Amino acid sequence: MLTITQALYDQIVAHARADHPDEACGVVAGPVGEGRPERFIPMLNAARSPTFYEFDSQDLLKLYREMDDRDEEPVVIYHSHTATEAYPSRTDITYANEPGAHYVLVSTADTDGAGDFQFRSFRILDGEVTEEEVKVVDAF
Repeated sequence: MLTITQALYDQIVAHARADHPDEACGVVAGPVGEGRPERFIPMLNAARSPTFYEFDSQDLLKLYREMDDRDEEPVVIYHSHTATEAYPSRTDITYANEPGAHYVLVSTADTDGAGDFQFRSFRILDGEVTEEEVKVVDAF
């Protein structure tokens, strides 16, 4: 189960909506070994695509060095789907290389207020996708 604060949940959703129609992406870092998402880090989708996301390699290297310096790890890796449901694509599964991370997908397919968006979390390990419950809390 992913437990996430309302503030982080809102930041992820706001980033997904702001970058629409392109996919948004980012990381929520937390203390190593605690599994607690704390620090919201929106990233630039280097692909600038409505159907694909890619972290800029230089930005990603900088992020991992920064997390290492702060004794953090990626607790949540998130991105949005702009035209499909919030479920990992084959490409998403192929590029999932953080076995301890929660992979959050937000669907912004409906941005006109006619229906709800989706916010879902998955574990992806060795190509196998398992959906998990998301619990939103006021604070840790």
